[in-house]
Amino acid sequence: MKVLLEQDIKGTGKKGEIVEVAEGYARNYLLPRKLASPADAASINAMNIQKSAAQHRKFQAGIAAREAARVLDKAQVTIVANVGENGKMFGTVGSKEVAAARKAQKGIDVDKKNIRMDPVRTTGEYSAKISLFEGVSAVVTVRVVGK
Repeated sequence: MKVLLEQDIKGTGKKGEIVEVAEGYARNYLLPRKLASPADAASINAMNIQKSAAQHRKFQAGIAAREAARVLDKAQVTIVANVGENGKMFGTVGSKEVAAARKAQKGIDVDKKNIRMDPVRTTGEYSAKISLFEGVSAVVTVRVVGK
């Protein structure tokens, strides 16, 4: 029996694939648990529509990411940190602080997981790479000043 998989099933196939399975396996396991649906013309057409919509959303997200990268590229973020008399900071500045400063200063929300930089322990200027989408990234200058 041919079925259209609704979820990834180990040993059977991935979501969206049409696979040939035993009739009992389909009737007794896959169909009652809504892991698959019979592979008729309507379900195949619905799957194709969902795939094209997902591709369109991914394309639009890529366009938005490239626009955001253009805005972010070569931008500067200033972070004020507490420092001692020798210029060393109390603590470090990392991706979490850069993301918070980015949102506060420019209004652009960036996930801290997408920011790549070494922890900063002294004042100065550093660069951080922000990954926005597959193959789309921006380099931001992080300026740490003491107070």
